[in-house]
This record gives sequence, C-alpha cells and structure tokens, in this order.
Amino acid sequence: MNDALRVVVAGGGTAGHINPMIAIADALRQVEPDTQITAVGTPGALETTLVPEAGYELRTINKVPMPRRPSVDLLKLPFRFWSAIKAAGKILDETQAQAVLGVGGYVCTPVYLAAKMRKLPIFVHEANARAGLANKVGARWAAGVGAAFSGTSLPGAQVVGMPMRGFVATMDRQALRESARAAMGFSAEGPALVVTGGSSGAASINSTIAAGLETLIAAGVQVLHITGRGKTIADAHGNPLTAEGYRQVEYVDSMDQAYAAADLLVARSGAGTVCELAVAGTPSVLVPLPIGNGEQRLNAADLVAAGGAVLVEDSKFTTQYLADTVLPLLQDPAALAAMGAAAKTQGKTDAAEVMAEMIRRTLGRATPQHGTGS
Repeated sequence: MNDALRVVVAGGGTAGHINPMIAIADALRQVEPDTQITAVGTPGALETTLVPEAGYELRTINKVPMPRRPSVDLLKLPFRFWSAIKAAGKILDETQAQAVLGVGGYVCTPVYLAAKMRKLPIFVHEANARAGLANKVGARWAAGVGAAFSGTSLPGAQVVGMPMRGFVATMDRQALRESARAAMGFSAEGPALVVTGGSSGAASINSTIAAGLETLIAAGVQVLHITGRGKTIADAHGNPLTAEGYRQVEYVDSMDQAYAAADLLVARSGAGTVCELAVAGTPSVLVPLPIGNGEQRLNAADLVAAGGAVLVEDSKFTTQYLADTVLPLLQDPAALAAMGAAAKTQGKTDAAEVMAEMIRRTLGRATPQHGTGS
C-alpha cells in the first residue's frame, strides 16, 4: 500500500456526532489530500446519508445497544458485541488503518476495542460536556483526547472546541449582517429575534413563541421562527400562523446567515449550537432540553458563565419570560453587544485542525502546529 495516511473514523446516530467527525476528516485531507479515510457507522442511521454526501466511504457494523431489562437479548449481548468487534477489526485490517478516531455513538466501542487489540493509536473527540459511555471507554487507551467543553472528566482531555465545517467556523458576523438580514427576511431596522429548536423542533419553545408573538410584534420585534420539520405553527383556524414581522420556516439551509442576522437567538443548548453561537458571537437565550441526563445544561455552562448567553429552564420559558427578559434584551443594543463579545471569547474556530494535527503528530507526520482558536 502507498504512503498515504490511513485513518478509520467512527461515530454516528446524530448530526452532533457525524458533523465533527466529517470536519476532522476534512482537516486531515486539507493537509494531505490523498489521506485515505474510511468511516464506520451503523446500518440505517443518519451517517448512511451524511457521510457519502461528504465524499467519504462508509462501512457499517451492527448496532449493539444494551437491553434495558433482563431478556433474551441480554443473554445474546456478549455474542453480538463480540461479533461487532470482529466486524470492526475486519474493517481495520482491510483498510490497513494506522489510527482510529472516534466521536461517540454505539458504533465506537467495538471500533475502539478492535483498535486496542491491534495496538493502533486511538483518538477521541467528545462533543458534549458530559461524556458518553463509548468515549469513556476509548479515552482509557487514547493517544489523544479532544473535548468541546471543559469538565468532561475524560483523562488527558484537551479543550479544543467543536470541529466545524467551514460555513460557521469562518464566518464574520458583522460583515455578513446586512446581507444575512435580507436573506432571512428581516428589514434593515428593528430588533431581529431568531428562534430554533433544532432540526426536529422543540414543541414547548414553539408554543411559547406563538403565545407571546403579539407582545413581541407590538414592541417592533421581527421574528424568524425555525419550527423544525413537520412542526408548522397553526392559528385558531388551522392555517399557518402569520403576523406582520413574523416569518416561520421548518428549517434553514444556512445557519451562518441566521446567526449573523439575529440580534438575539433562542435555542436549545445542544453541543453544536452552543459552540456555533460562540464562534459566531451571537447573543442567545438557551433553553436546555428538559429530558435526558442534563447534558444540555452542562453544554451551556461555560458560555453562560462568560456572559454570552442567558439560561432558562424549559418550564420557565413562558410568555411572561418573553415579556420580562427576552423583550428587554432585544431593546438594549449595548447589552446585546456585550453578550456577543463575551460569546466570542468562548469560540474556538480550529478544533478540526487541532484534532487532525494531534493524529498526524502521533503518526510522525507533523506539520506546523496550529493554535487553539479564539
């Protein structure tokens, strides 16, 4: 086989895992275009679409979730898990991998274990403030660990930020502001509020915005409401909700324009969103998902502590909160400017390059060292 760098990258299930993985793969190829990247995911998951679209080969192994209660599946678990490890090992052997990068998800644990058995260097990137089980396993033997946030508790973790593809990492919010406002349907005058619950939407956020819309519009606020796929907000007659200065869409293709156009953004505090808001320098009100293990609250902690965002519990994000907190913020340009500057201090723009350099340096292919972003 030629002298090209050969790396297997593993992760999947959510865009929050897949996009950083692809960004790191892109960064490896940016330095050495003939780098051979093979991605490993699970059949039928989101990576089966996103990875090929990004131009990378995808191989799959079966997902082996832990049964939640005693059952026949629990008895079969060791055999299924060993089968997944063997399948992962076959991919490593066939690609003659020199290193493995994992970003989390079911698929990573078998890949990490197969790599350990072959004494291949393992690299881990953890996107959330609370590390997942797979990455806790991989970090035990890792040659390098990168984290998007402080406090992951993974051994040897270096806070590098979130690996991002170019559209947000390279944006200039102020330079884009005028064109972005036009693209997002905002007029040049008046405060602009962007609301998003992510690609799947957030019913509680959507309902509060709909209920408090009259108050916002009466105060001259323009609202772009990204409702999520299939989550159109209807009025009392079952028609899509409309109002002067209000526009709803299920999704936008260019979140960099949304970040640039917004004077203030209301969103869930998923890891990717928090890191993108910091890089963009966009002030935000973050409403953590009220279910799960509380990781969204932890994701937001550094940005909130720096003064770049305000945190509110889902149950307290009400029409009263809109009137008492969101509206006064939108009417205070100085406060918004201070929040944006504070957010920017938390942004790290070169996480993908730092992770790529970590891998290359360990494999003896060092290039001039990158900074840690700012």
